[in-house]
Amino acid sequence: MSCRTLLLAFVSVVVALNAAARAGTPSEAASIDVLVHEGTSMAVAVSPDGQTLALDLQGSIWLLPVTGGLATRLTDPFNDARQPAWSPDGTWITFFSYRDGGYHLWAVAPDGSQLHQVTWGPFDDREPVWSHDGTQLAFASDRGDPLGSHYHIWVLERRSGQVRQVTKGPSEDSMPTWSPDDQEIAFASTRDNGQAVWAVHVANGTERKVVSASGRVDAPSWGPGGQLLYHVTASGQSRFEAEGQGLTGRENVFAFRASWAGPTDFFYVADGHIRKRALSGGDAQTIPFTATLPVTRAHTAYVPRTRDFTSTAPRQVLGIVRPVLSPDGQQIAFAAVGDIYVMPVGGTPVNLTHDQALDTDPAWSPDGTQLAYSSDKDSAHLQLWIRDMPSGRSRQVTHLTTQPQGATWSPDGTRLAFFTVTGMWRVAEIAVLDVASGTVTTVHETLAQPGTPTWSPDGTRLALAALAPSSRRFREGTNQVLTLSAAGGDDTWYAPVPMLSIDSRGGCGPVWSPDGTKMAAIYEGVLAVWPVSPAGAPLGPPRHVTIESAHAPSWQGDSRHILYQALDQLRIIDLETGETRTVPLDLQYTPAIPTGRLVVHAGMLVDMTSPVTQSQVDITIEGNMIHSVEPHADRHHAGGQVIDASHLTVMPGLTEFHSHLQPDFGEAQGRAWLAFGITTVRSPGNTPYEAVEEREANEAGVRPGPRVYGTGYLMEWQRVYYKMGIALSTPAQFEMELQRAKVLQYDLLKSYVRLPDLQQKRMVEFAHSLGIPVATHEIYPAALVGVDSTEHTAATSRRGYSPKMATLQRAYEDVVQVFGQSGRMFCPTISGGGVRQLFEDDADLQRDPRFTLYPAWMQQRVAAGGRGGGGGDPTGGSGRMVLDVMHAGGLVVAGTDSPNGINLHGELRAYVMAGMSNYEALRTATVHPAQALGLNGGTIEAGKLADLVLVDGNPLAHIANAYKVKRVIANGRVYEVHELVHGPAPSPAGR
Repeated sequence: MSCRTLLLAFVSVVVALNAAARAGTPSEAASIDVLVHEGTSMAVAVSPDGQTLALDLQGSIWLLPVTGGLATRLTDPFNDARQPAWSPDGTWITFFSYRDGGYHLWAVAPDGSQLHQVTWGPFDDREPVWSHDGTQLAFASDRGDPLGSHYHIWVLERRSGQVRQVTKGPSEDSMPTWSPDDQEIAFASTRDNGQAVWAVHVANGTERKVVSASGRVDAPSWGPGGQLLYHVTASGQSRFEAEGQGLTGRENVFAFRASWAGPTDFFYVADGHIRKRALSGGDAQTIPFTATLPVTRAHTAYVPRTRDFTSTAPRQVLGIVRPVLSPDGQQIAFAAVGDIYVMPVGGTPVNLTHDQALDTDPAWSPDGTQLAYSSDKDSAHLQLWIRDMPSGRSRQVTHLTTQPQGATWSPDGTRLAFFTVTGMWRVAEIAVLDVASGTVTTVHETLAQPGTPTWSPDGTRLALAALAPSSRRFREGTNQVLTLSAAGGDDTWYAPVPMLSIDSRGGCGPVWSPDGTKMAAIYEGVLAVWPVSPAGAPLGPPRHVTIESAHAPSWQGDSRHILYQALDQLRIIDLETGETRTVPLDLQYTPAIPTGRLVVHAGMLVDMTSPVTQSQVDITIEGNMIHSVEPHADRHHAGGQVIDASHLTVMPGLTEFHSHLQPDFGEAQGRAWLAFGITTVRSPGNTPYEAVEEREANEAGVRPGPRVYGTGYLMEWQRVYYKMGIALSTPAQFEMELQRAKVLQYDLLKSYVRLPDLQQKRMVEFAHSLGIPVATHEIYPAALVGVDSTEHTAATSRRGYSPKMATLQRAYEDVVQVFGQSGRMFCPTISGGGVRQLFEDDADLQRDPRFTLYPAWMQQRVAAGGRGGGGGDPTGGSGRMVLDVMHAGGLVVAGTDSPNGINLHGELRAYVMAGMSNYEALRTATVHPAQALGLNGGTIEAGKLADLVLVDGNPLAHIANAYKVKRVIANGRVYEVHELVHGPAPSPAGR
């Protein structure tokens, strides 16, 4: 080894030790005041005396003189307060707020005193508006059936506090407004395809259609003279109409109720500005305002933890997936580091599969002689396999075009029930395999990411965790128990605790006891058990049987003992005595780092340290580090392996900053990433132990693929949507989940759609104490408390509209400057338009053999010309937002929210379509993510990790050349694209 190599190694060790010592150490990070004069997705209401405006800029209620000027914050930043409405006497400002993890009505006096909650309960209440006589509040709510209802219009009697429902049809009704005589309430509705305003008579419930429009209708507002103003989105316009006539020209009017200042004048918000206009016409008057939004530069608030990619010291396995107890209670089967293991209780784990496939989800037969599992050995994608335990022989038992997982044996051992993935993010059908004949029967059509099925004791029914949406207006709901006939049909839902969710559909049950008298699942972070009928109906409430974090419950055959995961340990509980014992598990893996010397002769080098290309360059790699980058000379090629890329361009490996890695795609997914030049993937959400298994299998070299930065569950509150999400219910459960993140060594935490702002603040404090970042969909107060990154230009929001992007996909000064002055990371995910452009420009792209690495349902998207990408128009508002944030000082990082490697190239193409240079676009997938992750990469320089892509053409001349990959070097290991596509993959021991 050369002296230079020794010096580089020594410096790397010193830097790593110092970083580890400093990781998480708080540092001074003074807040920065951001002055804004525009608001995104902002509503306004004028006081009854016409002197004061209330507005809801970025989640707080503010007051402003009607003539304009300095806005004064009335509520603190953590209320997520929206759509203010004045009481007729001017004594109260009412709004809906997410302070406690559900939307409820709140009120505050105009001087900021007497802030109080008006409605309560597990349901969401939104969009309040006062009757003219001040005795009633109308609002929209999903109150009703705990297993799912509709949004209806409700009325709160001010004196009694009683609420009553006034609309009752099977539609989603919202945004109420009172008629001048308080006899009717008009509202927006999904009836008539959402293109009409309806009204209900408050006393007798009679409903009528008031007006129809040629586009989507929102936010009706009844004026004092009986005029009805309403918002219409159609033909690229966002406008107010009255009696079918447009009133606001080409303004981008926000879809909130107008506030009447008299019989003919009204206030509203358009183009980020507060405006006043008359029904009779004429120009609008703009009301100027200034507001101060303090932000924190997260990257100065703590010392980031860095990953060590050079050590080969053995590491403890943490990614134990689906541990299951044998019927006799003597053995535990589980998946880890790519393989299936069986371990005697108290003994040493034995690797049963030992291959480069993804082997996962083991399940014992009732007699303990067979083990079913999912694997993609000898097949393109996951299939079900059965291992005969006495003989050690395994056989493939399914040959599906979908991806079967979560297999569970019937009580008589003749059938396997499982979910089989048919679409993005684990959308799946439920199916049953007859083991003897091989016949597979679909027993339930596609569900939104269902849980693992479990059998009734007589084998006639299945139960599983499934999503019960609270309404059709919003996708979130609770995880409840769905039972169905094992032959298909006869769906029956049960909510063991109404409005309380099973924590997750990924690893939290329910699991039926072998004797059929009980079910077990994870509620509020701990193991719970409840009695059930033979059909699965709850006969009593769930009883907590542990006080510690629990996951993956598995019954012993005696229906008395349950195995579960407690952070990084396995435990068995005796339900009769309450005694719990720890099952020792000692399993390690060794990071696979190549050795030896490699020289790449680059015809052209794009090193990303500048937009200047270099010709005829030798890149010398020792181990997994770049040793030198020098002008080409034959003497550099003496000794070691030489790669002749003299006809190719060499650039840094790409980073996909937002893709949720899940086992659905099997071992082939890693090869697909590499084949598209992607050497690092950040996965901002997965089930906890599968996420860690992905990281460990990659580090161990078991499955070829990109370097993984990952996390566990998307952290939700009370309600949830994705299987990879968790429905947190209490601060105590939240703390349990944070501790799991610490023990399992997540690389980041993800604050998801329904996590309240105060819990997000706590998440930031905890994550930064560990030296890891926090990601969110949110913009504010996320930027105040130091959340590191915001995902997506728009995406799902608990409000039903985005605080980052208003109507017509436009973001305004508040959003842009909050991003820019906080220097926060921004991952736009706008690949759709760029992907479609790539397919239009290259007629051969649809036939690219790399797409054969994906399942059939994804190949169908490719066949449709790249359909499936998202993010809006890169040449319109979405692209403008990305450019504005970049120019303001935000750190744009390229990610797609897609499992398809071509989409990252579509993302880069979208940035160029938006106005970035090719160099600026390429930095978002190289230099910027390396900076964001604390990764010693992103450029091709001595001392950096050896992640290189060899492409045909110069990506700085045309960004599409970046997907024309011929070879990739990931962590110092060389892969030929044709080998990645056709296999077998190179051995981990070699380069």
